[in-house]
Amino acid sequence: MIQDKYQAAILFAGEKHKNQKMPGTDSNYLLHLSNVAMEVLLAYKEEQNFDVELAVQLALLHDTLEDTTTEFDELKAKFGDEVAQGVSALTKKKELSSKAEQMEDSLERINRLQKEVGIVKLADRITNLQEPPAYWTNEKKRSYRQEAERINEALERKNEFLNKRLEAKISDYEKYIG
Repeated sequence: MIQDKYQAAILFAGEKHKNQKMPGTDSNYLLHLSNVAMEVLLAYKEEQNFDVELAVQLALLHDTLEDTTTEFDELKAKFGDEVAQGVSALTKKKELSSKAEQMEDSLERINRLQKEVGIVKLADRITNLQEPPAYWTNEKKRSYRQEAERINEALERKNEFLNKRLEAKISDYEKYIG
C-alpha cells in the first residue's frame, strides 16, 4: 500500500537528513521532502497515468544520495533497484566540473528512466521555487530560474499538470529578481 511505502521512505529519509535544514531557514529538511511528495500526489489526483507509489518513494528519497552518507547499495537493499536507480538519476554527479554539466547529465539520465523519475524532478523544482534565501544574488536567482526553464523543457512530456505548475512558478519567481 502507498501509505506503507510512504512511511518507510519518510522514516529512512528522516533519519538520513536528521541534521539538515532547509537552506536559509531553521526548518527541518523533511519539510522539503514532504512538499515534493505532496506535489506528486496532487499531480496523480489530476492525471492517474503513472505509478504513484514509485513516484512518492522517489520524492521522499530523492536527495539521500546527494545530501547524505547514504550509499546506492543501501537504497537498493531497502527499497529495490527501481527506486535506487531513480534516486541515482536525480543525483548530480559532483565529479562533473560545472553545475550546468551536472544538470544536463542528470536530465539525460532521468529521461532514460520511467516517467516517475521526471515527475519527481518537476515536483522538486516546483517546491524549490519559493522565496530564495536572502543571501542569494540576483545573478544566482536568474540562473536558478533559467535552470528551472531548462528542466521544464527537458521534461515536458512527463506530466502536463506539473509542467503547467512549474511554468507558473517560473513566471512568479520573477518577482524575486531585482
